[in-house]
Amino acid sequence: MPKSTFRSSLPASAEEAFAWHERPGAFERLTPPWEEVRVVSRDGGIRDGARVSLRVKKGPVELPWELVHRDFEEGRRFVDEQVSGPFTSWIHRHRFEPAGENTCTMIDDIEWDPPLGAAGDLFAGPVVERDLKRLFRFRHHRLAEDLALHAAYHDLPRVKVAITGASGLMGTALTHLLTTGGHTVVPMVRDRSRAKDGAVYWNVEAQELDLEGLRGVDVVVHLAGEPINAVRWTAAKKKAIRESRVNGTRLLAEKLAGFHDGPRALVCASAVGFYGGRGDEVVDEDSAPGKGFLSETVVQWEQAARRAEGAGVRVAKVRMGLVLSPEGGALPKMLWAFKSGLAGRIGSGRQYVPWIDLDDATGILYHATVDPDVRGVLNGAAPEPVTNAAFTDILGRILHRPTVVPVPSLAVKTMLGEMGDELLLQGQRVDPRRTRESGYRFRFDSLEDSLRHQLGRHD
Repeated sequence: MPKSTFRSSLPASAEEAFAWHERPGAFERLTPPWEEVRVVSRDGGIRDGARVSLRVKKGPVELPWELVHRDFEEGRRFVDEQVSGPFTSWIHRHRFEPAGENTCTMIDDIEWDPPLGAAGDLFAGPVVERDLKRLFRFRHHRLAEDLALHAAYHDLPRVKVAITGASGLMGTALTHLLTTGGHTVVPMVRDRSRAKDGAVYWNVEAQELDLEGLRGVDVVVHLAGEPINAVRWTAAKKKAIRESRVNGTRLLAEKLAGFHDGPRALVCASAVGFYGGRGDEVVDEDSAPGKGFLSETVVQWEQAARRAEGAGVRVAKVRMGLVLSPEGGALPKMLWAFKSGLAGRIGSGRQYVPWIDLDDATGILYHATVDPDVRGVLNGAAPEPVTNAAFTDILGRILHRPTVVPVPSLAVKTMLGEMGDELLLQGQRVDPRRTRESGYRFRFDSLEDSLRHQLGRHD
């Protein structure tokens, strides 16, 4: 039976690192974004006898995988063992060894037998070993960073957070980041029939919000809005984009302003589109708005929160850049083009890309949610923006793919119209000055480091 061992130092006591694994969202935080794994059911946490049922997709094949936990020792160890699934056998021992007051060593021992007996050892064995190394490099890095983030706010109280757009890319990641930190999350849903089991009903079109459901909630994080990419901006699409953001923010701000037994903080996702196309000009949170549909929309979007600010609600607005994750957003579309050999710079390639790793996007939202001193505008963009040409070269190098098929500006404008012009041909050289000054520490300054982490490409 082959055995693989992975160990790393964590910035937390053995007891705290162990407790992190017991909280909701731990499995999801440890699952790499390139793996297609879905939790079907789970019961009992990680204590003896607890079970988790998964569906694991590899290419066109989806397989069930059922695990049972055993050998639970509080603060020190637990084991998960395959009951049925893709391996002949699988035993994963998690161990936590104290190494100091606020440090420990985490050790993952995996014993496994691939399917197909001797043939599996010969052909599948090397593939499994390679995938495990890739998997645990990601897990240990993200876990260490998450524990460091939680430790930075250790002295602050745990909060109850309601999230609009909780099922989206950022909402899902933020939910798991908050719950593994010991906070409570309440999703806000637009379908009244789903407003159960702790969910709160709200509806922008009907201008309805269940305030009673927000009683006892400390912070509302507003992430919901009509997608801005993937289609041309018709008049109807632009209306939907503007109204979903402006009207949704206004509804929340007005209701919270008059509700003194509910949340006293509102964290809104905004967008760096506020700055418009600025060429090489460096823009920060104090820069004036630019021109164009996105800039005008973001200005109105942010102004819609004023009613809450005027009523003493703490309001933070995070102007997000291009969020990078293979789980959603723009990156999966880029990956298809690059892997197909159809990628190259867009337009002149000199426009800046205000990118941000998904872990930093959710990290800034977490920071703005739990720190009562954070208010006003924060830029959600990495400290080192790159040009489109540099972005293209870096991603191509990581994927080992050529980047020799440029997309002329005229083609972008012809195919995508105003949307292509504002999102692809214009850019913003964004400096997250206030974000850093507020105390947030970025995980990824380097685009290459971010992409290698998110894609598991360290070769």
